[in-house]
Amino acid sequence: MDGNGITSAPATERAAELTEMLTDPQVRAVVPPWGGEGALELLSLLDFDRIGAAEPTWLVGYSDTSTLMLPLTLRTGVATVHAPNLMDTPYRVPDPLVDWLEVVAAPVGSRLTQGSCALYRGGEMVNFRDNPTTRDWELTTPGCWKRLPSADASGPVHASGRLIGGCLETVAMLPGTPFGDVAGFARRYAPEGLIVYLEVAESSALAAARLLRHLRLAGWLDAANAVLIGRSGAPDDRRFTQLDALEASLGDLAVPVLYDVDFGHVPPQLALVNGALATVDLDGTTGSLVQHLD
Repeated sequence: MDGNGITSAPATERAAELTEMLTDPQVRAVVPPWGGEGALELLSLLDFDRIGAAEPTWLVGYSDTSTLMLPLTLRTGVATVHAPNLMDTPYRVPDPLVDWLEVVAAPVGSRLTQGSCALYRGGEMVNFRDNPTTRDWELTTPGCWKRLPSADASGPVHASGRLIGGCLETVAMLPGTPFGDVAGFARRYAPEGLIVYLEVAESSALAAARLLRHLRLAGWLDAANAVLIGRSGAPDDRRFTQLDALEASLGDLAVPVLYDVDFGHVPPQLALVNGALATVDLDGTTGSLVQHLD
């Protein structure tokens, strides 16, 4: 925390601290202020057996925090929440989205309904130093959820499955490790299938296409009943756009692929519960997501 590096302490200390927080019954949620570029080095040091045996504590965040949240759910079956980090939490969540604070306070058996926003934020990130009391996103750009064209892309979308996913750049490093067994999670916890969600933070279109293809080769989409792609502000390449990347890597999937969905690095964000049974619908440009906290 003294500014001399990108992390607050050596990996062993940070992993021990996180394990303690996730197993302390007095700690109800762990919400990092921002992403966390060094999260990958913690995975082999976390005590997943101890965490899985403890009374569940919510882990909330997105971006590099996906590096921790997704393995935690895959390895233990404990739900985690892909939602704004602590720095973004003061913002009012626009309808028809749900604040993650409502999600983590909802009782078991709750049904959470969210929908597509008509506006999203374009442009640069807010400067918190200059605007420390800001409460409202500047949502000025019209948008809607869209369906990737494919052989079966006509008509409304209706799909159900257990939500699982995260930030593409970070979770794409997990296949082939003990921390990225999506197929095993599907066998153990999701006989009904999966809804896989992914969002591109900053990778160029060509890099994003490679990462998406890598996940397909690793079997991450084999049990998917639908794929959700978050709205992205990542750059295009000269003759290859982010939409081209989706079409090249996912266009031949036999399940619906929705993109420009409201989650990821372009606010506002849906609160997505890894492990929740969910139903996604898209009729024209109107989308909805219902999650069951079982």
